[in-house]
Amino acid sequence: MSEKNKKNAWLSYDADQVKQVMEFAEGYCRFISDNKTERECVTSVIAKAESLGYRDMKTLDSVKAGDKVYYNMMGKALALFLVGSKPLADGMKILGAHIDSPRLDLKQNPLYEDTDIALLDTHYYGGVKKYQWVAQPMAIHGVVAKTDGTLVHVVIGEDPADPVVGISDLLIHLAADQLQKKASVVIEGEDLNVTVATIPLEGEEKNAVKANVLAILKERYGVEEEDFASAELEIVPAGKARSYGLDRSMIIGYGQDDRVCAYTSAEALFDIEKTDRTAVCLLVDKEEIGSVGATGMHSRFFENCVAELMMMMGDYSELKVRKALQNSHMLSSDVSAAFDPNYAGVFEKKNAAYFGKGLVFNKYTGSRGKSGSNDANPEYYAKIRKALDTHNVAYQTAELGKVDQGGGGTIAYIMANYGMNVIDSGVAVQNMHAPWEVTSKADVYEAYLGYMAFLAEM
Repeated sequence: MSEKNKKNAWLSYDADQVKQVMEFAEGYCRFISDNKTERECVTSVIAKAESLGYRDMKTLDSVKAGDKVYYNMMGKALALFLVGSKPLADGMKILGAHIDSPRLDLKQNPLYEDTDIALLDTHYYGGVKKYQWVAQPMAIHGVVAKTDGTLVHVVIGEDPADPVVGISDLLIHLAADQLQKKASVVIEGEDLNVTVATIPLEGEEKNAVKANVLAILKERYGVEEEDFASAELEIVPAGKARSYGLDRSMIIGYGQDDRVCAYTSAEALFDIEKTDRTAVCLLVDKEEIGSVGATGMHSRFFENCVAELMMMMGDYSELKVRKALQNSHMLSSDVSAAFDPNYAGVFEKKNAAYFGKGLVFNKYTGSRGKSGSNDANPEYYAKIRKALDTHNVAYQTAELGKVDQGGGGTIAYIMANYGMNVIDSGVAVQNMHAPWEVTSKADVYEAYLGYMAFLAEM
């Protein structure tokens, strides 16, 4: 292990390196501030990729070594390829992260009125502490698909001139009964209703406030009430990511699980120009609800686009596709839990992730008896350690809390089903799954360096 890994990473930086860390963090903060849904992430990454010469595979007839291509899956998942000089069957170097985050989704029939207040009914997405999502300024992001084929993009609450929305909480003066409840039911899922308006539409006698909301949506977006049925609208925290702490050493922002790893993975791929084995950045959806659906990792879209890429290179066979996947090396780029001294009792200190100690490796995640985990091979991790030490990257190892405390999962075990070597690696996060999560700028930067080292050496 390099000398850098024996101390807090901040102590290893000179003035120029501190400047690099801070500048990298600024770019990352802009990314998570501007891209709060998986669709927005895909659009943003594609825009940068195309500016660097990446081309849409769907527009090409052939691909050769050195080409930069991408595959867009329904606007919600993305695979970026820097094609290497070696055959695909030799395997790929894959950085895989997810770009969905916990949030509140609008139901298909969300808009209603109660006592002259218009509200939107929601269904929470992913594992959340529901009480954290009330009494917060919220924004609405997403799309509305209309029957004429148009897709209307909606963002309300991010521009300083925009209004925000939110979910009310019970005042402390009347909360005696509420405060006796368990934390899991202090706020019920069906009570996560978003307040959106109180002015009635003049001339309407029934549900006049709801009618006013519909008039606003019609004027601004051309959307009718029935269009909610084919909408994908998400309620997310309003506002930008910011520096956190008096020393500006940390970042507070929404959706850092797992966009912190998505951003650093994509930036690492963008910063290499050539490779022997094909380098891949894979950004997927729906990890927070089990990696299901057409855009989740359980889908075969990645396998299919590898097969298509091989076909376009004139070297396709079903067996070679299988070899390409099995011979690949992957970092499942996902976050880990940062040690929090306020809640030290749930961590085992010798095997916890700490702010400022660099990229985190979890040999296994899962829960309790490693249920649902990918338990990475030690030989593979040894090769990764060598690559990181060669490039002087700060890194650490961790487990997700005490053995019987809980646990969590990633996409690692899904990709390991192909027989490829996979290990979880990412950035330590405090407040994980809360509306506002916290990371260390040093760890974010070291993750980028670590992903660069992986692409260079593996």
